[in-house]
Amino acid sequence: MRDVIYLDRMEQAETLLKPQRVEVLRQLAAPRSCTEVAEVLDQTPQRVHYHVKQLVKAGLATQVAERKVRGVQEGLYQAVARSYWLSPRLVGRIGSRDELALGHLVDLAEQVQADVAALDRDTELPSVGVSGEIRVRPEDRQQFLAELQTTLQDLFTRYGGAEGDAFRIALACYPKGDNR
Repeated sequence: MRDVIYLDRMEQAETLLKPQRVEVLRQLAAPRSCTEVAEVLDQTPQRVHYHVKQLVKAGLATQVAERKVRGVQEGLYQAVARSYWLSPRLVGRIGSRDELALGHLVDLAEQVQADVAALDRDTELPSVGVSGEIRVRPEDRQQFLAELQTTLQDLFTRYGGAEGDAFRIALACYPKGDNR
């Protein structure tokens, strides 16, 4: 089972965005039959089977085994990932964005999301996540931005050689809710 599946096709999103299917998918965190899921969700096996088939068709679940129960073959299904990320591109860009607009942060977040989803492997990958909060007075914003650019440029110069593992750096600064 993968950690993350990045959904950028409308068909996948439409399949997933039905409350009953989300509940079925949650039950498929471990391999289960449609009958087992139906019992937990208090649904008919036929109804669950329909939803499971739609999830399999969209690539969100898969049949992992088969067993014989009372002379009938029964499939065992499992979700293909622990998390499902929907691409903002499913809606599409509305209007233009400049680098100082919040929409630019949405584009940046989507790029990070797509990159992380593409990296998802069965093995642990080296990565770094840093988050923090700073407070900058309006009159100090330009100085802050200049210092930030200088610091990043220094890091890019120092570690930007052709040797070693390549890492992408994404930095986002945005207002923190109503507590500005």
